[in-house]
Amino acid sequence: MLKRFRKPAVSAAGSGDQPVSGAEIDSDQGHRLRAPSTLHAFNRYEIKYLVDASEAAGLREEIEQRLDRDRHSGDQGYGIWSVYYDTRQLRFYWEKIEGLKFRRKLRVRHYGDRFSVADDTPVFVEIKQRVNRVTQKRRVRLPYRDALRLCDGRQMVEHEPSQRAFLEEVLDLLLRLDLRAVAMTGYQRHAYMGRDADVGLRVTFDHRIRGRDRDFHLGADTENRLIVPARKSIVEVKANERVPYWLTDLTAKRNLQVVRVSKYCQSVEAHGLAPRSIFHVPDHDLDPDLDPGRDRSTALSEA
Repeated sequence: MLKRFRKPAVSAAGSGDQPVSGAEIDSDQGHRLRAPSTLHAFNRYEIKYLVDASEAAGLREEIEQRLDRDRHSGDQGYGIWSVYYDTRQLRFYWEKIEGLKFRRKLRVRHYGDRFSVADDTPVFVEIKQRVNRVTQKRRVRLPYRDALRLCDGRQMVEHEPSQRAFLEEVLDLLLRLDLRAVAMTGYQRHAYMGRDADVGLRVTFDHRIRGRDRDFHLGADTENRLIVPARKSIVEVKANERVPYWLTDLTAKRNLQVVRVSKYCQSVEAHGLAPRSIFHVPDHDLDPDLDPGRDRSTALSEA
């Protein structure tokens, strides 16, 4: 299991940050996700594995025999870019490191080629939180200019009535905790979705995981640092209720070990914003994002 440096003598007591109204997600929300809406929510269990790229390739071949490829994946997968917001003291980072039972983070996320991002490009403003073992994610789709106005300008933007409570929660976090952009992550993803008895199951393979600690505009033409070694991939299993036996047998057969790894935390550590864990890449290991086969579509897919 991945072990990290733990910040000494940190307590959430007296922070003033309590779960806000609407943080609880009811049991029928998964059904409502199937209806068109500009406000989406996900409520599920997540399990992560860190595997060698060669092992990931073989695992993908077996996964494809049981699951359907995400329609946005194609042969090359698709890009995911996220800007994370945190306090000056990196509160959300330390909550993750300390494994608090209730924790959350705020981010702006884009699917597709970041070099194509413009003011009117659709992005997602998301709150991802952990309640005990369950991961909950709520998000709203906005034009990029409005996402920046909301998260950087801290101003309410035009919205539909159903979005208001969520946008007010985002503004409350930004203003009360004085949040600001801290780190960015990006990676290429191949995703697979369950069918028949496995509906609700999702397995993702993320590679070329990189990030930066400045120039946070999604479309900025700037260099990124690999935050996970290039030879490694993060495989994530996401399930609404349970992981099917065939998949647990498959991971056991390949001797895959569950890890606690956060791409946001890796970016924070890789750029010296917090003490590094034992898991990091050399300082010279940079990735300039010069892939000749970049997919320039704006695939809007479930994370």
